[in-house]
Amino acid sequence: MTFKKFAFQLHKILGLATGIVVFIVAITGCCWAFREEIESLYDDYKKVTPQEQAILTPTQAKELAEAVLPNNTVHGTIFKKKDDAIEVIFYDEEPEFYQSVFLNPYSGEVIQVDDHLSGFFAFILKGHMRLWLPKAIGEQVVGVSILLFILIIISGFIIWIPKKRKNLKQRLKFDWKKTTRWKRKNFDLHTVTGFYICSFALIVAFTGSMISYNWLKYVVYKSTGGEKSPYFIIPENESQLAQRETTVPMDYLITKLSIENPEAVSYELHYPTSPEESIYVEVSNSKGLYYDSDYRFFDQNTLEELETPSIYGKYSNAGFADKIQRMNYDIHIGAIGGIVGKIIAFLVSLLVATLPVTGVLLWYGRHYKKKKPLPQVKA
Repeated sequence: MTFKKFAFQLHKILGLATGIVVFIVAITGCCWAFREEIESLYDDYKKVTPQEQAILTPTQAKELAEAVLPNNTVHGTIFKKKDDAIEVIFYDEEPEFYQSVFLNPYSGEVIQVDDHLSGFFAFILKGHMRLWLPKAIGEQVVGVSILLFILIIISGFIIWIPKKRKNLKQRLKFDWKKTTRWKRKNFDLHTVTGFYICSFALIVAFTGSMISYNWLKYVVYKSTGGEKSPYFIIPENESQLAQRETTVPMDYLITKLSIENPEAVSYELHYPTSPEESIYVEVSNSKGLYYDSDYRFFDQNTLEELETPSIYGKYSNAGFADKIQRMNYDIHIGAIGGIVGKIIAFLVSLLVATLPVTGVLLWYGRHYKKKKPLPQVKA
């Protein structure tokens, strides 16, 4: 068996084995591309009339939200501009619970409670991440299938390379005529489309695999010269002061940060889960992007700023390898390129979803050809 024949067999077997998974992941990724833009069309409740008075403190916001959802755990609170509601996020892993309480920052009035695990985009995300299967099973099926899809892309490119240079032009465009049969059209849809999107599909698949597998994230980080930890680490307090009965120091933190960085899009404050753990605040510097956020940590007793050994610290301190890791999600969803990047991600995901379909049709056409009736011999 020649190398090209081996690549063909590998492409066919892996394609048939993972086709339905790749189709679901691609079509749901396509639907996810413009989630923020679509949701912004009906999220007017997140806006309030700005007033010349102090807003709720993190402690007050937490207490008001816990009165609404007393049996669940507060994950963090997001503070934005003067005309934005405060969002208190609740998250529990088991049983899975993910909701947000939106508060008027001036009166403390509860505006709305959002369930992030219900609705169209929650349905889409569950399909994309785990095929609507139980989390432990579905995430493994998706993770393995996308790793195999990387092999499918590579083997597909090897198969696509024509033996003779004169046949190259035929592999680069749809040369259809009125007499072109549907089987030829289907072949062109699979090969020509596959060639033009293979590089983008490889990027999307690889960045998705890095989200799924920490070991891959670690390998990529170290191989690009990374010296820090690629995992999120919250440092412990350095002070030995007794914990106060009220979290007064933390209540000054948002005001302090907003004075330091008034151009920030939002400040997401996370409450310490123990007396030893520091407070961390995710400062978002760009709307719709995550890679350039500043992750800042503060002693919960003194508000002294602490450093983390992780890549998730201040963006200004990030090295080349750190930035690659931090950009991974934004690259995966196309947000790194703004609206143009999202359009590319949308089109690539849509076209990737066609490849398993045209591939199965190719396989079916080759293995289940209609046999021509034998000519009848006249006596």
